Amino acid sequence: MPTALRLLHALSPEHRDRLMSVAREVSFPADGQIFEAGGTADRFWVIRSGTVSLYQQVIADRQITVAQLGPGDLLGWSWLFRPHTWDFGAEAFSPVRAYEFDAGEVRTLCDQDPTLELSLTRTIGAILAHRLETTRAALIEHYARHGGGR
Repeated sequence: MPTALRLLHALSPEHRDRLMSVAREVSFPADGQIFEAGGTADRFWVIRSGTVSLYQQVIADRQITVAQLGPGDLLGWSWLFRPHTWDFGAEAFSPVRAYEFDAGEVRTLCDQDPTLELSLTRTIGAILAHRLETTRAALIEHYARHGGGR
């Protein structure tokens, strides 16, 4: 499986500089909630250090981890697509430092520079495709280990 595509490294230096012009540094403590499914997706992050768990609430008192994200990974893509609500929840597994981007500011930058919008959208699309493939492989492995396909 190829390594995950890193948002900031995939952009041209010019586009990366434009995006970073609206970034701010933030941190989250271990076990800190970053966002919850159904909440307003009005920002996204690029993780600098630490680990974030993406989870899906299965029933009221049970959640399953669907991905672990680490340094360089994009956290949050729901800001890009209507209705701009989170599909998953995210929690800091360890102390996390990240660059935070306000979605409205980024959309304004994209309106001003359509090549930035295209580059950002294509890169995020490639990241999502990679994550879907990774998740699919994990589900197949899990299914095979637990007696599926008999």
